[in-house]
Amino acid sequence: MVLTNLSLKNFRNYTKANFSFTPAITVVVGSNASGKTNLLEAVFLLAAGKSFHAEQDREMIEFGKEVGRVEGAIRREEKEEIQLEIIVTKGEVMGTKTPSKKYSVNKVSKRMMDFVGRLKVVLFWPQDLELVTDSPSLRRRYLDFVLMQVDREYRRTLISYERGIRQRNKVLEGIQEGKAHRHQLIFWDQLLIKNGDYITRKREEYIEYINKSQKSLRPEELRARAKVKSQNLRFQLFYDKSIISQVRLDQYAKEEIAAGTTLVGPHRDDFQFSIVSNAPIPPLTLRGGEGELRDLSHFGSRGEQRLGILWLKLGELAFIEQAIGEKPVLLLDDILSELDHEHRKIIFEVIGNQQTILTTTDMHFIDKSLRSEKIIEL
Repeated sequence: MVLTNLSLKNFRNYTKANFSFTPAITVVVGSNASGKTNLLEAVFLLAAGKSFHAEQDREMIEFGKEVGRVEGAIRREEKEEIQLEIIVTKGEVMGTKTPSKKYSVNKVSKRMMDFVGRLKVVLFWPQDLELVTDSPSLRRRYLDFVLMQVDREYRRTLISYERGIRQRNKVLEGIQEGKAHRHQLIFWDQLLIKNGDYITRKREEYIEYINKSQKSLRPEELRARAKVKSQNLRFQLFYDKSIISQVRLDQYAKEEIAAGTTLVGPHRDDFQFSIVSNAPIPPLTLRGGEGELRDLSHFGSRGEQRLGILWLKLGELAFIEQAIGEKPVLLLDDILSELDHEHRKIIFEVIGNQQTILTTTDMHFIDKSLRSEKIIEL
């Protein structure tokens, strides 16, 4: 799978721009605020149907404009080129209400669930470190971005589940105010239980894959290069799933009415990064069968946290390739400045295995062997 070109109109800081990419490595060089992240955001948008950066769709539209447009062409082995397009609006164009996003494939309009997954990408950017330390909502969003690209049923189920949650919460608010009755929850309970079970199962399968794949990521070599001193170090993800069932909904019935919101289900899921190590550990950690388990967010060094995210991204690359039989496009947004020399060596080994679009503020971070690759200057 190769992204051959990208066209932007009124997208972020691009009034009009066209880019072409090599099937190997494309290096995008520019100063801060030159639009490097915006370029990768546009590529990601074509893959996931959503931004990894914007809180609201309207943020992606150039200031003072009503409509933004992203177009891209992808080529798959022995298949004709596919044209992807997303039009972003502020919800109104020339006084007429419009959808915030419109999707099309080869000029044919598509629903989001039928659009997403044509292009597959893996994004690695500095804010990924927040997956270790930040809120559960960020980690849930990460799981959804990965799974929506490779599983159409997951996309359909997630959309249905999110709509169901909104409707069920409205009923709970109505019960709280005396304007609705408990029996109105029955339909939404059944819908959420069915969809929630699928979401939980697929998230669990992905996390299990990541944990099992760690053994194939040459941990001894990576650990040595990252200068992590712990012996027999490896990482593990623990899935803190919020099971949704009729029993649990009944159990929290009074609390949900009081809160006016649904308190159980995959919208409350989380996962935790842990280190399995035989090294001395602080108190309040768990003892595992193969060593000690440390919560990476509380007891991991900055270097260990970076290495944990790197392992996750390597596992993500392998997962998507196994799921679709093709290598996804790797997007690296200015991460070289965040990594030391030894970590950068690991990245330079990985980027040659699939199409890679890499951004940087300084060509000095780029290995000399890559400076002959295509370079885009912003």
